[in-house]
Amino acid sequence: MATQPHPVLETSPDAEPARPLRSARRRLLVPVLVAVLLTQMAVAMVTTAVRQRQPRQTLLLACFALFGLSLLATLVMLPVVFARLVTGGPLPLVLTPTLFLVLGPLGQSTTAVGKFAEAAPGVLPGPDSRGFAVLAVLYGVPVMGFALLWLCLATAHVVRARRHGMGFAMTWWAFTFPVGTCVTGAAALARHTGLVAYDVLACALYVVLVAAWAVATTHTVRGLLSGELLAAPRPAPSAPRPATGRTTSGAGR
Repeated sequence: MATQPHPVLETSPDAEPARPLRSARRRLLVPVLVAVLLTQMAVAMVTTAVRQRQPRQTLLLACFALFGLSLLATLVMLPVVFARLVTGGPLPLVLTPTLFLVLGPLGQSTTAVGKFAEAAPGVLPGPDSRGFAVLAVLYGVPVMGFALLWLCLATAHVVRARRHGMGFAMTWWAFTFPVGTCVTGAAALARHTGLVAYDVLACALYVVLVAAWAVATTHTVRGLLSGELLAAPRPAPSAPRPATGRTTSGAGR
């Protein structure tokens, strides 16, 4: 059974002038998020598996280079996503939850800089190590602020979509993992700033995360048991065939 690719930012194909912008897909943020995840996994290896000083420094700085790669890629994609919302209006109802995917790189990068700050002591010289600790705060605080702003924007779009009849689709799983990255990001900021406000924020986001997992899991299981999620897509209505008329010539008379 052929399945449609998961579109994120498509609108009507009639809008030719803005076609490059409107064909942009938020799923392009997923490879960016994978790069940040690999960075965090490698940072964990710096403190556990690798013991020699020179390889540890090399691996840590290589991870930081991957972080820079993913950060620049995110800075390229985010304006495209935001411009699509401004110029094209709200997304189709079923695709509205995918707005939450933007939270992934934001929350995960905040978590990553926190991991760098925790892994740097004992691996890098003193000034460089302290620089990572400063970066964890100077980068994490504004990025988490923007993530909360985007969370409010995405939530407003979801509320609007629900009022217009948005039903369950597998895109609802976009509510889960991106919010989870914000939980870990807020927890990292709580450790590095010592502020109780970030502990409260992490707990509040964790409650939202658990609720999102419960809702998405419940609707998915219900859809599988009822067969709705496994049903083939309905065929598009075919256009009426143009009427043709035959004419006869007098040659055969």
